[in-house]
Amino acid sequence: MTDSPERGVLFDVDGTLVDTNYLHTIAWWQAFRRFGHDAPMAEIHRAIGMGGDKLIGHLLGSDRDASQDGELESTHGAIYSSYWPSIRRFEGARELLQRCAGNGLGIVLASSASKQELAVMRTIIDADDVIAGATSSSDAENSKPSPDILRAALDTAGLLAENTVFVGDAVWDVLAAKELGIPTIAVESGGTSEAELRNAGAVEVYADVAGLLAAFDDSALHRFGEEREV
Repeated sequence: MTDSPERGVLFDVDGTLVDTNYLHTIAWWQAFRRFGHDAPMAEIHRAIGMGGDKLIGHLLGSDRDASQDGELESTHGAIYSSYWPSIRRFEGARELLQRCAGNGLGIVLASSASKQELAVMRTIIDADDVIAGATSSSDAENSKPSPDILRAALDTAGLLAENTVFVGDAVWDVLAAKELGIPTIAVESGGTSEAELRNAGAVEVYADVAGLLAAFDDSALHRFGEEREV
C-alpha cells in the first residue's frame, strides 16, 4: 500500500474541469417544466453547484410538494444523460491535474455527481493515472453547500483539511470549503463572476483551468506546495 499524500488538492468537476453547467441548467429547466414549474434559467444556473436535493428546495421553496423531489431529480438525470456525448473537458484540465501531481499534490475529485455521471466525466478528463480518489453523491449524506462531500474527499486520500486546497467554480464550492477551513481557488468557467467568487471567500480567481495552469508558478497552488515541502 502506498503512503497517503501529505498535501493535496480537491477538484470540483462540473463547471471546473468539464463544461457542463449550462447543460445541467437546461436539463433542470426541462425537468421542472414537466412537473409544472416555470423556474427561470438564470435562477437555475445560479443554483448549479448545489446538490440536486438542495437545488430543488432553493428554487421551489419550502411550500412545494416535496413528494415530487425524487422524481424531479431522476428526470433531471435522465435528460442530462442525453447530453453526455456532447460533454467536453475544458482546455488545460488534464494538464493541470498532471502539473499538480508533478508538484507533489495528491489529487481527489470532490464531485457530488452520481457514480455513473462521475464515471463518464473521468473518462472525458482522461487523467486517472494521477487521480488518487474521487467522490460521488453516494459518499455524503448532505450535498453542497454542506461540506460533507469535501470531508469524504479528504478521507478518500487520507488528507487533512489544513494540508489541502480546493479548486471549484461555484459560490457553493467556496462556502463548503470555508466550513472546513480549506482555501478555494476559483474559476469563472462555470458562469459565476470573479466578484461573486471573491465575495464568497475565494483566495484567487482565474478565467478557467487553462488560466490557472498558465499562472501555476505564481498561483496559490504552487505556493501551497512550496510552503509545505520538507
